[in-house]
Amino acid sequence: MKKVLKIVGVIVLFIGLAFAFSPYYLKRALIYQYVDIDDHDIFETRTIKTGNPLSWKLAKNYNNYTISDSLKKKIEGYKTVAFLVIQNDSIKFEEYWDGYSDSSLSNAFSATKSIVSLLIGCAIDDGKIKSIEQKVIDFFPEFNGEYGKDLCIKDLLTMSSGLNWDESYGSPFSKTTQAYYGNDLRKLIFDLKVTEKPAEKFNYLSGNTQLLGFILQKATEKNLAEYASEKIWKPIGAQHDALWYLDKKDGMEKAYCCFTSNARDFARIGKLLLDSGSCNGNQVISSSYIAKLFQPDTLLLDENNKKVDYYSLHWWIVDYNGMKITYARGILGQYIFVIPEMNAIVVRLGHERDKAYKSHHPLDVYTYLKAASNILKNNK
Repeated sequence: MKKVLKIVGVIVLFIGLAFAFSPYYLKRALIYQYVDIDDHDIFETRTIKTGNPLSWKLAKNYNNYTISDSLKKKIEGYKTVAFLVIQNDSIKFEEYWDGYSDSSLSNAFSATKSIVSLLIGCAIDDGKIKSIEQKVIDFFPEFNGEYGKDLCIKDLLTMSSGLNWDESYGSPFSKTTQAYYGNDLRKLIFDLKVTEKPAEKFNYLSGNTQLLGFILQKATEKNLAEYASEKIWKPIGAQHDALWYLDKKDGMEKAYCCFTSNARDFARIGKLLLDSGSCNGNQVISSSYIAKLFQPDTLLLDENNKKVDYYSLHWWIVDYNGMKITYARGILGQYIFVIPEMNAIVVRLGHERDKAYKSHHPLDVYTYLKAASNILKNNK
């Protein structure tokens, strides 16, 4: 018995020492483990302030629609916390679960990438960035190299940068885990190299967006939260302030993820696309930039040497019932769908998404679009 206790003691001591000497990010990853939509309580944040809020109108038959039992079972099975359907600028349907409401904060995760794309459009309109063709080395000469000298903003937006970033979500040692739980995004990003020729292969990397965040910060001389407040959140009439996770106190926004708001205000982002970049007669982002978000870069090839007809400038594109739907997408199933053919926006937030894919889109995407389409086609 004493021998067993001694062995156990040695094991516990070894584990304790391993934890004590682990990097900062790894300790936090081990403590908090998997990510969730309400992680804003464990990170430093910066506020994206709103200005003059706009209220959504309620449709004449607001919430007087029934989702079939089979669809509702699927929606609830993914631990959905918000499902919102808007058409013709009016809320037709919304439902909330798990104690969430129309004002509850929820992390958009990688749907944040789509917001960063909009900020790039704003910076171009402001003359802070010349165009999406501008070279990264104009902002950060340290990326100069055999391939890095040719890297441009468009390559980052289309996920074809050639950066040596490990996107794995399951590994505690991946760059993505370091970015989420670590406290030095600058070092993480500027230690990267462009190891493949840009503008040829689609390879989804969160590091691309984080580098865009640093470019925005340098070009605008403002932090991302301040610029987002000024150029997007206030102009679109968001009802509530939002939050953006930082790598440390007064640090850098996690540009690739972690814009935190609620379903109704996220829908305002969708409306901005639906209205070609304008809001209340004010052109928030040029219509020409918004138009690019609906067009995939089919010159790129993916890992299967297929044309990338499902991704544009940090926005996904899905073909559903003959409609091309552009949408923002985040892990665990954070979605902002923009459906021009039906003048509609659909937002879903929640804790899980399907692990299976169809044509590069998680299967739950089709569940939400089916439920929303049934509501949108019902004009009672």
